[in-house]
Amino acid sequence: MRSHYCADLVALEDGAEISIAGWVHRRRDLGGLIFLQIRDRSGIVQVTVEPDQGDVFAAADELRSEFVVQVSGKIRQRPESMVNKDMATGAIEVVADAITCLNKSQTPAILVDGHEDVSEETRLKYRYLDLRRPEMTNKFLFRTRVTQLLRKYLDEQGFLDMETPILTKATPEGARDYLVPSRTHKQSFFALPQSPQLFKQLLMMSGFDRYYQVVRCFRDEDLRADRQPEFTQLDIETSFMDEEGIMGMMENMIRSVFKELLNVELANPFPRMPYSEAMEKYGSDKPDLRVDMPIHTVDDLVKDVDFKVFSGPANDEKGRVGVLNLKGGAEKVSRKKIDEFTKFVGIYGAKGLAFIKVNDRAAGLEGLQSPIVKFLSTDVAESILQRTDAESGDILFFGSDSQSVVADALGALRLKLAGDFELFSNEWKPLWVVDFPMFEDDDGQLQALHHPFTSPKELDPAALKGNPTGTLSRAYDMVLNGCEVGGGSIRIHDTDLQQTIFDILGIGEQEAREKFGFLLDALKFGCPPHGGIAFGLDRLVMLMVGADSIRDVIAFPKTTTAGCPLTEAPAKVSQAQLDELGIAIKQKPSA
Repeated sequence: MRSHYCADLVALEDGAEISIAGWVHRRRDLGGLIFLQIRDRSGIVQVTVEPDQGDVFAAADELRSEFVVQVSGKIRQRPESMVNKDMATGAIEVVADAITCLNKSQTPAILVDGHEDVSEETRLKYRYLDLRRPEMTNKFLFRTRVTQLLRKYLDEQGFLDMETPILTKATPEGARDYLVPSRTHKQSFFALPQSPQLFKQLLMMSGFDRYYQVVRCFRDEDLRADRQPEFTQLDIETSFMDEEGIMGMMENMIRSVFKELLNVELANPFPRMPYSEAMEKYGSDKPDLRVDMPIHTVDDLVKDVDFKVFSGPANDEKGRVGVLNLKGGAEKVSRKKIDEFTKFVGIYGAKGLAFIKVNDRAAGLEGLQSPIVKFLSTDVAESILQRTDAESGDILFFGSDSQSVVADALGALRLKLAGDFELFSNEWKPLWVVDFPMFEDDDGQLQALHHPFTSPKELDPAALKGNPTGTLSRAYDMVLNGCEVGGGSIRIHDTDLQQTIFDILGIGEQEAREKFGFLLDALKFGCPPHGGIAFGLDRLVMLMVGADSIRDVIAFPKTTTAGCPLTEAPAKVSQAQLDELGIAIKQKPSA
């Protein structure tokens, strides 16, 4: 039925006989000549149908957009003056000898052959039409190439492609599990894996010392543009290699993919940044280094000012006063814009947004414009200007609150300012964020910042228990242009150390046995030192193709409410199914 894909025709000689199959992308009738653009997954080619071709011309005359056709004919080189430089196949055309309509189409709900403003809900409802659009098709062809190259690299490094279970046991990993009721084990449930974490560690204990898997994972969590309830990750684990070896190998893998597909030379090696520095300077553990606008800390400069909004947090060990300097922003930022930014930081818990416009740097306090200037002495103002590298024409924005609120608010404002004023550099900025805290305090309860199987740098149980929040982990995150594309760590391979971590997290021996007994048992039988990493494949491809959302690089994604407009899932099930599973639906009480 088909001898070639459309894109392959450019390599053929004039007069070559071919057969293609695909969809009618466009049809133009010039009164005695019909031009068809035929589209398949590889691209589009023009088919010319001349009026003296009888049945062929009649068949072409009946075709409309999105009809499925088979076309046989001969390649013809176009004259230089008629080459279509907007098409990859624009130097040739197919002169049709035969046209067969394989199937007709109703008027498409989405315009496939051009651009139109269609809601995302409509695009997802008719996803099979949306995916026909060349810009969407190209994204998925690109995604395939990314996956192929990642597999090729890992195969060459001796990794084994191994599958792990999808029906497993619920484990606490920082997000809600999707639960699956068991028909054969009434009142018991499987969980869909948030990651293959424990199974890949068990593979290391089994002697398969280099594992990888392109795996589907599931997390029932609130959604954002770069998250989905089900997603794909490249999961990797290896034994007898420390963090330096793992990070170096993974860098090389990502560099090779960027070079091959985008002809981009990423930094070699990737820079590294401690978590503490990332949070202090950028308000984020995934800093976007394309923006040269760090957050400056001025606690020591304002702790004695007669302005409690500043002096209060500056004298609180959990507080902070931070400053962003928008270079050249004094004239660009109106009072209306400042009000907009104040409302924006309020989303992140900030109670306000103080500012200073530096109209004349050399004029001291007289050259500054702000309601808060009256609270600053000449020396304090000058020290703030020096620390923030302020010049005439700049505007300073202040965040003053708890450390977490200042980091969140100014970190988000930094990126908003960069977007509003086009401050992002046109570069790829990868880095490793390292030296994460082992634990974080969540309302008095310690939580593992990554997961409870991450190895701490401090291996002495007594020292760990004595200062858990001061302990750093052997974790590492790969960040690219402000997105975390991969995260991993060296794992715990000692039973006593693993139980110590459980104890610190408030997981006693009995609970640990119930939830992780199989892991604790396996650790006793000669577990090798091991570590790994998982890459968000959807997120990586999203960045590489320049998409705004991972939904654009997932064939059949969910909406931000975790629903599927195409299949209308999730959906109710019959009472018979519920009875078979032993499940009763609890009705909400009426208001």
